[in-house]
Amino acid sequence: MTRDLLKEQRRHLAMLLEAIQRCAWFLHQSDGKLEWPIDAIELETHKKDVDLFETLAAINERFAKLQDSLASAMRHSALLMGEPTDSFLKVLAFFEKQGVIDSIDDWQRSRMVRNMAAHDYATDYSDVAEHFNLLHELSGWLFQTGRRLIQLCRDLIGIEPASSDFTDEFDRIFA
Repeated sequence: MTRDLLKEQRRHLAMLLEAIQRCAWFLHQSDGKLEWPIDAIELETHKKDVDLFETLAAINERFAKLQDSLASAMRHSALLMGEPTDSFLKVLAFFEKQGVIDSIDDWQRSRMVRNMAAHDYATDYSDVAEHFNLLHELSGWLFQTGRRLIQLCRDLIGIEPASSDFTDEFDRIFA
């Protein structure tokens, strides 16, 4: 019996789409634990508040996971749609034309903010507050990007998230 590679690739994309829903839901839940915007004084005043800083760490991690999941799903869905995937800029250009992302610049800005946290260990509470306020602002953009990508995959290639475990919440919250 031969392997059905196309079926396997479609299943992989379905799992990536489910991961987008899951990451978005958990990021949204963590984000909802805080009052926005946060400020440096609040962070400094509560600098030993484990719950606060665990929530911030979760937001940081979940934002990164959501963006990584979106990037993987975009590349994989472009491949299944017969689009060039030899560079991620070509993938982004395709999804910009499809209306999944508003602009390549928006994606790049979001990526830069995400990477700053991974490589910059700021101890200045103003910088930390600014970073998390930016993540909060950009999260809505990522949520909508995920929603539009899932819709495009459904419409163009008939692929939906692998399970409906998070679909109702995703559709309700991010509609």
